[in-house]
Formats: sequence, structure tokens, C-alpha cells
Amino acid sequence: MMGGYGYGNGWMWIWPLLVLVGLVILGVVAVRMTQGRSSGGPGAPASTARQVLDDRYARGEIDEDEYRKRRSALQ
Repeated sequence: MMGGYGYGNGWMWIWPLLVLVGLVILGVVAVRMTQGRSSGGPGAPASTARQVLDDRYARGEIDEDEYRKRRSALQ
């Protein structure tokens, strides 16, 4: 009778390998999620809002007076 509760049959190496692969996958996912984000500084939301405002003005959705009023509110 062999001791070890079945761990000595050659499959012992699979668990550390699975943990390593899981950690690599989690690292890749974390890096990809953070790459798409802005710096998160105080200017980030304002620059995004400014871009939306510029796009709306360029498409003709708002007139010049509305554009200037909203632009000054962002600053």
C-alpha cells in the first residue's frame, strides 16, 4: 500500500501550473483594463466633457452662444 493519498501518481505538477497560468491571465486582464483609462487626474473629466462639447458644436447640435456658455462653465 502506497502512502500520499493519491498525490504520487504524476499529477502533482498540474496545480502549481494552473495557479501560475491563472495569475498570468489575471495580470494580463488587469493591464488591459487599466490601459484604456485616462490618467484620472483632475483634468480628465473636463477634457472629456470639452471633447463632447466640441463634437456637439461641430455637428451643429448647439449654436455658438450655447457653446461659449457651456465652455466657460467647464473652465
